[in-house]
This record gives sequence, C-alpha cells and structure tokens, in this order.
Amino acid sequence: MELFRDASISYGGSATAAPAMNPGSERSELNGRPAQAGDLRTLALFNYGHFTSVQVQGRAVRGLDLHMARLDQATRELFGCPLDTAVVRGYMRNILGDEEAPLSLRINVFSHQLMRDRLAEPAKPDVLVTIGAARQADVTPLRLKTFRHERVLPHIKHVGTFGLFHHKRLAQLQGFDDALFVDAGDAVSEGSIWNIGFFDGSSVVWPEAAMLAGISMQLLQKGLHDRGMPTMSRRIAQADIPIYRSAFFTNSGCAVRPVAAIDAIDFAVDADLTALLEACYAANPWQPI
Repeated sequence: MELFRDASISYGGSATAAPAMNPGSERSELNGRPAQAGDLRTLALFNYGHFTSVQVQGRAVRGLDLHMARLDQATRELFGCPLDTAVVRGYMRNILGDEEAPLSLRINVFSHQLMRDRLAEPAKPDVLVTIGAARQADVTPLRLKTFRHERVLPHIKHVGTFGLFHHKRLAQLQGFDDALFVDAGDAVSEGSIWNIGFFDGSSVVWPEAAMLAGISMQLLQKGLHDRGMPTMSRRIAQADIPIYRSAFFTNSGCAVRPVAAIDAIDFAVDADLTALLEACYAANPWQPI
C-alpha cells in the first residue's frame, strides 16, 4: 500500500516531537514509536485488521469521536478486546508533533498476538499511525459502473480491499471512473471506498443496505438534519436509479463529489446542491485530537 512506502523511515517517538512534514513525505509509528520494516511483517503477511482515515487540520479532525467509536467497536468484534481510544489519540498527537498544517492520517489496528490457529482467543491490538500530505480532492463529476458485489462484514472498514480496487479497475477498463455496488437483491449499497447519496429534487436519500456507515456520510446527515433539509434512508433498487435528479459521493478524502452518470443514466450536476452539501458538512466542528 502507498501509505507504507516510507514505513521504515520515521521520526520522533514517545518522547520526541515529530518534525514538520515535507510535501509528499510520509512517516509511520507503531504503538507510539518509530515503525521499522520488521514491525510491519504481521500487517503485511496476515491480512486481518481494520483502519480509519482522517484529514487533520490544526491538530483537529471533524468527526473524531465517530472515528474513535468505530475503531473501538471494530476492535472488539475482530480481536475480542476493547481499544483504548485515549491512547490512540495520544499516538496521533505524538506523530503530529507541533504540525498545524493540513495532513492525511491513517490508523491501522491489527495484532501481533493474534494466532492464526487460535483466532477465537482475545488478542491485544497494535496501532499503526501513518501521516502524509493532505489529500487534494478532485471535484470532477464521476461516471460510475454498477457491479453486483458485497463486501464481507460491510459494517467494518477492514483491510480486505482487494475486491474494491479490482472492481474499480474493471470500471476504468470499461471507460468509467469508479464502481458502484449492488447487492444480491438488486439494491444499491456503496462504492469502492465511498458512500453514495441521491437527490430527488427535495430530499437527500441514502441507500438502505448492508454497507459501511462512513463518517463523512454521518457528518453530512447531521449537517442536513441541523439545517432542516429532508434526508432519509430507504432501499434503492437498481431499477430506481433513474428517478433521482442528482447523485454524489462522499468519503474522508472528499466530503462531496458530484456524480455525472451511473451506467447509461445521466444526472444533473447541480452546483447549488454541491454547495449546500459542502456547507452542511462544514457545519460539523473540528474536534481537537
């Protein structure tokens, strides 16, 4: 993964503030200390764990409480142990040092103690924190290709991402930008690494299906609710896609990105709707790490 291409080079540690980031550079810390290549052997060879990605600005994150709650819940489910989120926030502060500039930060949770032949036993989690340059969001409207695909444990942001990127590749081979998934019951669920929302002219509608409840989606839902904008979740059959006027995607790297088309169905790219959604997202406060 690109987040680990510089994993053997790190700075700081539990007692030393990290230096300022250079554009494009990355560094990783495992359990609050500089990560070495050997530390990542388990993560590389045993593909079992989960993660979250955030955008940091001024040592703060929008929806930080939601990210921490999700990490703890997934750790309990996958490893049978709670995750001390106060400790994780300390790891985040440690790797950031005095850095105030916008950055991308990813938290991977895995376990060196997990035994492949005794997976039912609780295993103490390990936490890898990686930071790099802030994401530069592309706002070009997307053209999506639908595929029948369902993730294992879709409610968890786990590291089993092969199917996601493979379907995105298939979509691009067919001239599209990304993949949109439809489940076995022909219901729209989620995209490769993002959630999708639809607009029917008066309300924002989210798919009701087995999927990840993305943090950016949750923040948009809260912002819409607080603004009094009608928003709801309901089953969206693939055959129902044409009834919607507009569509958009959302994830941690890009709060709102318009969708221009799904398969052969074109959508209105509405600048006013995009601005409204961005305002609803931005209404959520930055939470200090």
